[in-house]
Amino acid sequence: MGGTLLNIVTVAIGSLIGMSIGNRLPERIQKSVLTGLGLITLVVGFQNANLTGNIIIPLLSTVIGVIIGEWLRIDAALERLGGYLQERFGSAESGDAASTRERFITGFVTASLVFCVGPLTFVGAIQDGMGLASGFQFLAIKSVLDGFAAMAFAASFGLGVLFTIITVLVVQGGLALIGSVLVQMMTTPGMTDALAQDPAIIEMTAVGGILLLGLALVLLDVQKPRIANFLPALLVAPLLVTIAGMLNIAIYPL
Repeated sequence: MGGTLLNIVTVAIGSLIGMSIGNRLPERIQKSVLTGLGLITLVVGFQNANLTGNIIIPLLSTVIGVIIGEWLRIDAALERLGGYLQERFGSAESGDAASTRERFITGFVTASLVFCVGPLTFVGAIQDGMGLASGFQFLAIKSVLDGFAAMAFAASFGLGVLFTIITVLVVQGGLALIGSVLVQMMTTPGMTDALAQDPAIIEMTAVGGILLLGLALVLLDVQKPRIANFLPALLVAPLLVTIAGMLNIAIYPL
């Protein structure tokens, strides 16, 4: 859990710095910063999506996952959580009440998804839970990146970004707990070191890249897909790989 705690600290510090300078930045600079974040997110999304060994897995995962997500209305649940936090803690923010609420929720949901979707989140948190030094190193790198991203997000969206420490704690902390359970099950030498090369992790990372591409569209103000509703695809991908393995179906071309 050490890597997750470090990540929470850097996000909190970055958010506080961003909030302190946000009001001093002209709106045009804030928009340009968000555009820059959108472009970087686009590049990372393409890189991760291209890791797949069989595009059918991300395709099926995305379609099945978004159907589940739309049925569960995950986006609405995240927005309700953001709205609750805004009512409870964000009333002191200046500005029109409606626009302030929307800004808080947008910052909370968007930053939460950016911080919790990606290979460093999954591989790093699980390996950190296993007690591997590489896991903490992954999360240390992620912490630095998230700290700067939080600074930029908070400068534009304000207090909502600070509360993403809740989602980081829940998601990465949960993955670390899974890792601590897995390490008890993996008794063969080298099994933990091979985690990052596991097809299930690779395909989950590829699907995460697709979600990052969707987030890039939001940050670039091209389109506003309900990315939160795609989150179940991250669980569907490794499930499909596992099922294929049980049925002796080769998912990667020989």
